[in-house]
Amino acid sequence: MERFKYGVILNIVMREKSAFLEFIGDTSATRLLDFLVTGREFDYTLTDLANKAGVSWTTLHRIFPQFIKNKIVLEVRQIGRAKLYKLNVANLRVKKVIDLYDSIIVDELKRLGLKSQKPVLVEV
Repeated sequence: MERFKYGVILNIVMREKSAFLEFIGDTSATRLLDFLVTGREFDYTLTDLANKAGVSWTTLHRIFPQFIKNKIVLEVRQIGRAKLYKLNVANLRVKKVIDLYDSIIVDELKRLGLKSQKPVLVEV
């Protein structure tokens, strides 16, 4: 089965610091949270999370148990031995983080003079 990878137009280049990270600070945990909130509709393996969020494998294994314990992420399925995780959008605290994230992005778009709209997914 062919696998597609998607990016969100809003974060054109993930290597650039997002407005969210500029606002709350750039740490490994916030980079992971930023990536999960940006791609909240998708599920990811731990390898995907480490690579795409810009967090080392060792650091991911150090901080990820807290994400599970606080129900920030949920295991949604398993493919072979790989477990896939997704942002827990049903968690009230996660909803508040999403609201903060969205308001920061809308403010940044306004600052740049761009019209606010839902992110568009494109194949990368």
